This record gives sequence, C-alpha cells and structure tokens, in this order.
Amino acid sequence: MHERNKHINGYDLERLVQSCPDLKSHITKNPKGRDTINFFNPIAVKLLNQAILMADYGLTYWDIPDGYLCPPVPGRADYIHSVADLLTGNNESKPPKGKRIKCLDIGVGANAIYPIIGIAEYEWSFTGAEIDFQAIKNLEKLKLLNKSLKEQFEIRQQTLSEHFFQGIIREGEFYDLTICNPPFFSNTEEAQTANRRKLSKLKNKKINKASFNFGGHSKELIYKGGEKRFVRNMIRESSTYGQFVMWFSTLISKETLVPAFKDMLGQLKAKKIKVIPMSQGNKKSRIIAWTFLAEKQIEAWKRTRWNK
Repeated sequence: MHERNKHINGYDLERLVQSCPDLKSHITKNPKGRDTINFFNPIAVKLLNQAILMADYGLTYWDIPDGYLCPPVPGRADYIHSVADLLTGNNESKPPKGKRIKCLDIGVGANAIYPIIGIAEYEWSFTGAEIDFQAIKNLEKLKLLNKSLKEQFEIRQQTLSEHFFQGIIREGEFYDLTICNPPFFSNTEEAQTANRRKLSKLKNKKINKASFNFGGHSKELIYKGGEKRFVRNMIRESSTYGQFVMWFSTLISKETLVPAFKDMLGQLKAKKIKVIPMSQGNKKSRIIAWTFLAEKQIEAWKRTRWNK
C-alpha cells in the first residue's frame, strides 16, 4: 500500500465498532486468532465501509442503495494518494492541499468514495460525474448529511452516454486531475465468470455461483466492449480537453492492455504517460495517467492557479 494510506497496518476493528456498533456482530476470529470479518458477506463489507468512512474520513452518514458497488476503501485510498504524487512532482515534493485543487471523478457511482477520501486527506474540491439517476439521488443524500461534502463536492449528471468530459467540463473550467474506476466487463456473463474465478481462488475450491460481495450495478461493472473500449474512448476524448486538465488518469485492471493505451496516447501527442502500480494483499492493479501539457505549461498552471 501507499505509505500515506491510513490502512497500511490493517483495520482496528475494536475502534471501528465505536463508529458503527452494528459491525460488532460480524466480527469473527481468523485461523491465527485475530479479529476479522467475513469478506464474502455483503452486509459485513458494507458495515465495515460505513465504520471506516465515519472513523477515518470524517463522515457522519454513509450508505448506498442495495446492489450498488461497495468498494474496498484501502484500494481507493491508494488511488487518491498515487495521483496526489503526480501533483507532488510539480509542487516542491509536497502534495498540494486545499480547495484550489480541482478533481473530476468520471463515474463517481453511488458511493462517492474517491471524493470522500480526497476531501478528507487533501481538502481538494471534487466534481462527480454520474449517469445513473438512482446513484445521483444517493450522492445528493450523502452531500446533504455530511458537512465535509457540502462545499467541496459538486454532482453533475452526464446525459451524453457516450461521452466522458463533454457535457461535464464547462466553459472556463480547469481541472488538476481526472480519476476513473472504469467498468471492467463487456457483459454479465463475463462479470460472473470473473467473479467465480476470483472466489474459487480465494476459497481454494471450485465455486459455481457468482456472489458479488462488493456489489456492483450493471452500469458500474459493464460497458459494451469492456475496459478496453471504455478506456480507449476516454483517451480519445481527453485529447480534446488537453488544455483544460493537467493530469488525466484511470484505473486499469488488465495489465496486458497498457501497451496499447500507451501507443494510443503517443499517437495523440501526450507529453507524459505514467503507469503507477498498486498492490493490496494479493490484488495487483495499476493507474495509467497522462498529460497533454508541456513542462513549461504545467509550471505556468501552478503559478496561475495554485498560488491564487
């Protein structure tokens, strides 16, 4: 995990129960006699997230509709800290903090995990773009019931289903970062197959029925053409907005896709491309980040926008 990740030494479940008493009934002992929860139980996972977000990230309320993605917090925190490092390179080795840093979350979902962490850790301002109406309703409730989100989290509905930045980035707006957790699968069958494979590996036995312990609505998990097409389309559109964003980024599940994405970015004249590895336990993933700004433009960006 990233060195600044609050969860690098695991969870203090006893402390977390103080924030979410309902979690207590889901705590068990692992084979080594240590407290844990059943990570195959969606209810336990959701309660753990509630406890973490209230105890460690300043929320007074957090919930999501049934069936929506309930992402593991440590991995999402790693993403935020990793993209903070992108800005650190342009800020005298210190991650920039404060409302002046603008971040756009493409497909923020119903959970708002990235804005919650980014605001708590760095005090950044976030715009969350989302296409799903029920997810937006939940985001509005989260914003209403959490003081920390009221001033620094704006929700925008994406009405153009084939676009990422068009319809969201408005005239005269500039963003220091864009982030994204893309849908990884082409269809339901592919998602279920991947889930069964994952469960079989974790339980060390063949699993015949998919069980999404972290949830996931179809729009969160599935995109025609899968992760490959989604990210390619995002990269293509990003070139149109290259002067309005310092760093674009997205999570990448399949490492084999990275070379093709880098080639495409090269053809579109990206000035810098970075691949940032991430690891939580046995799970490995990576972020690909790119900018269309030259070094002198980035320095000018910092002087004019960060030093206001």
